[in-house]
Amino acid sequence: MSNLRSFFLMLLMCCFVQLAAQTVEPVYDTETEPEQVDTNWVYLLNADFIRYEEYINPDAQRLMGNVVFRHDSMYMYCDSALFYQERNSFDAYHNVRVEQGDTLFLYGDSLFYDGNTKLLRVRDNVRLENKTMILLTDSLNYDRNTGLGWFFDGGTLLDEESTLISQYGQFDTNTDIAVFMDGVSMESPDYTLTSDTLRYNTDTHIAYLNSPATILSDDNVITTSHGRFNTDNKSAVLLDRSVVRQIDGETRMTGDSIIYDSEIDRVEGFGNVIINNRKDKVDAQGEYVYYNRDNDSAVITGKALLIEYSMGDSMFIHADTFRLVTFYNDTRDSVVERQLRGFYKVRAYRTDMQMVADSMFFTTVDSSLTLYDDPILWNNDQQVLGEKMIFYMNDSTIDWAHVIGQALFIQQNDSVHYNQIAGREMKAYFKSGEIDYADVNGNVQAVFYPLDADSAMIGMNTTEGSSMRAHFKMRTVDKIVMIGSSNGIMYPMEKIEEKKMYLPNFNWFDRIRPLNAEDVFYWRGKRVEEQLKKSGSNKDVPLPTLPGNKKKKKK
Repeated sequence: MSNLRSFFLMLLMCCFVQLAAQTVEPVYDTETEPEQVDTNWVYLLNADFIRYEEYINPDAQRLMGNVVFRHDSMYMYCDSALFYQERNSFDAYHNVRVEQGDTLFLYGDSLFYDGNTKLLRVRDNVRLENKTMILLTDSLNYDRNTGLGWFFDGGTLLDEESTLISQYGQFDTNTDIAVFMDGVSMESPDYTLTSDTLRYNTDTHIAYLNSPATILSDDNVITTSHGRFNTDNKSAVLLDRSVVRQIDGETRMTGDSIIYDSEIDRVEGFGNVIINNRKDKVDAQGEYVYYNRDNDSAVITGKALLIEYSMGDSMFIHADTFRLVTFYNDTRDSVVERQLRGFYKVRAYRTDMQMVADSMFFTTVDSSLTLYDDPILWNNDQQVLGEKMIFYMNDSTIDWAHVIGQALFIQQNDSVHYNQIAGREMKAYFKSGEIDYADVNGNVQAVFYPLDADSAMIGMNTTEGSSMRAHFKMRTVDKIVMIGSSNGIMYPMEKIEEKKMYLPNFNWFDRIRPLNAEDVFYWRGKRVEEQLKKSGSNKDVPLPTLPGNKKKKKK
């Protein structure tokens, strides 16, 4: 009798275990019975142990050991889980892994998945892998409907090139676009990018900037609020008055838009571009600027302007186009010469000096500035013109000047009387920035008004000869010394004839003279009948030749 009772107890226990096990949805072989699989449901594919706790958690099945779920094309693995079959969802714990094809791999310590909304919530030690990137965080939600994952408690994105950190972010597995906000920092061995907001394409490795951002590298600091940055080749397209500044702070470029290419050391600026060079005390402006740092060459055009301020009082120089060229030695590790060219309609203004010319050329070999094609120089009440002028500088001040071809010096005494000196060439020498004396050679002619002790004109002296020297005192012709044979006449003031008051090539070009810094942009040239007849000394500014003109690469 006792044996029979024991048999019935064992039979009842087996029935109870069988009933408990029947709460698990049958596993289907999708290759042989596809019509029986409903992709809307979450399926349990495996669990080493299944337990149903009716009084503790009546809605859940407790799964233990090698747990595997599938929901349509996604597989989910964990060590243990609570399966809410009626609600089509589950909680997974320990060694959680989610796989979808070969594009998405998601890991974490715990996971809640709702099969109805297709929403995953992964917590603690979360890692999302997609192609070539890894996203690390402690809290991640992922929507399978949209392919969008987002974190809100700090996260780090790692790819082949960089590390990206922020407090909040989201990642679209369909477009490979990640959006990061709040304390964004992007770092690589070559640069550091910081911003408030950043969009990043993990496939193309391009970062899109739409808030104030800074990109710091070994050579430059870039500040911008709108643009894109290619983390592969370190190139950037920058908008909205962005700035590229050398790391030493000596030189910077600001423009409406800037193209920056680190691989070929090229920077292009578009729209109201400003270059500040504190080291050389020169600023440049233009609508378009091209700068190649590798060979230290530049082109500036479109309302181009140079501002030189080494002497305190700024010199404003305008031309249609400026070009800077640098030449290096054979080993390309030191500068041999720098050249600056200004092409067409050059106009310059400084408070004490103004000039106009068709073109200009400056070289560091002898610190000389050459003006071509009917140049004119004004210094207070003095005017100098010729076919070509060369100014030799010493510490940014004029040491001496050479006027070549049809040289003419004019000094205005009043609206009628002018001191005038003309010759084939003229060499003027300066002392402490002021003209000291001038030597004139070849068919020299002069009209000169000597002064008495009260600075009143006592007459008009006209003279001719082959050579002469004019001495200056307080910027005024003090005396004239003829060298070699000469002839001259002194006219009392009351005996002066008007036709003898002016040399044949006299012309006071006050209407051409730049009036202020803004006036350098408005060209006013000589009339046809006022232009000098070219004698061969007036040649256009030479074009550069650049064989091997390339700076040695940094190692």
